[in-house]
Amino acid sequence: MKFGMTAMALAMAACTVAPAHAWQQETHRRIVLDAVTFMKNNPSTTNYTKLATGIARAGYTVDQFAQALGQGAYDVDDFADTYLCGASTGSCVLAPVWGAGASIVKYTSYWHFQNHTSGPDVHGNPFGGYNYAKLTVNGDVDNMAAGWLYGDYLDDGPGGLKGWFGDSSKYNSYGITEAHYRLGGSSNVNQYADFETMPFQPIDNLGQYWFQQFLAQPTAQTLGFVLHTTDLLQPHHTWTTSAHDHGGWEQWVQDYYDTEKLNDPALVKAALADFTPVAPTGVDIRPLLTQGGTYSYANGGIVLSSSDHGDRRRVAQQMVPHSIAMVVHVLNRAAERLGN
Repeated sequence: MKFGMTAMALAMAACTVAPAHAWQQETHRRIVLDAVTFMKNNPSTTNYTKLATGIARAGYTVDQFAQALGQGAYDVDDFADTYLCGASTGSCVLAPVWGAGASIVKYTSYWHFQNHTSGPDVHGNPFGGYNYAKLTVNGDVDNMAAGWLYGDYLDDGPGGLKGWFGDSSKYNSYGITEAHYRLGGSSNVNQYADFETMPFQPIDNLGQYWFQQFLAQPTAQTLGFVLHTTDLLQPHHTWTTSAHDHGGWEQWVQDYYDTEKLNDPALVKAALADFTPVAPTGVDIRPLLTQGGTYSYANGGIVLSSSDHGDRRRVAQQMVPHSIAMVVHVLNRAAERLGN
């Protein structure tokens, strides 16, 4: 088992308003740490013993493993794997430059959605990812980004799609990132020729890709990347919008995580029953992840329109325990691999 940093994970772009990622990075870390703690405190109802055995065999403590997992979940928002290129200039960048006081996170965040307001996507996924043309609750940040990026294309490497005045490809995001998250579905580069109609792959495919990497060669880092899929329990990512107080809600969750006891073990225990566990030999965790997305879509929509503390507390006391529970289910399956 390895605990090093990946070359894909770089420093986070500074964000000052309405970030387009879901749970704050520190919230991602806390969710993972709380899931490991829950398993440690409930060895008879989780696969903790096998998990601990596998970790010890690799020469690490459970605390070291948990910290590495949490860092992996944190790091996914920092991936430098998605460049969009100017329709006229052909200049390819990781994030827009919107001037002082306004910015969004890196374009990699557009792989972090699962749109439950629409049906299957063009790739064959039962739920698509972010696609501006398919949004039903888009708001100011979505519209601002679509205006800024109108006609911009996904970097597909030298010699591919071009701007009017050339192509300064930095990274073959179509041939690497999109291909990783395609998972046997159907894609063609022309689908990514204009931002306003780009059908980004859904976040469950991101999780499945990294889970496959974990099964092939177990590392705490790749398993941590899988656990970033708790974004599915952030309702903005299943209603699919970068707007509607997206940033305010996620900051509230981070601010009140402890004082509102959002990681209450009793709530986590109850939430575990809302998921169908992954089979001990299961290799596809997407059904589990989609259950999380279905839950947030059905129960969390109020936070898109209300900033009332009571509304937010009620939703957070559902979404955070379910996030922790989903991680526990993934770790229960991962323990089978680590224990072999």
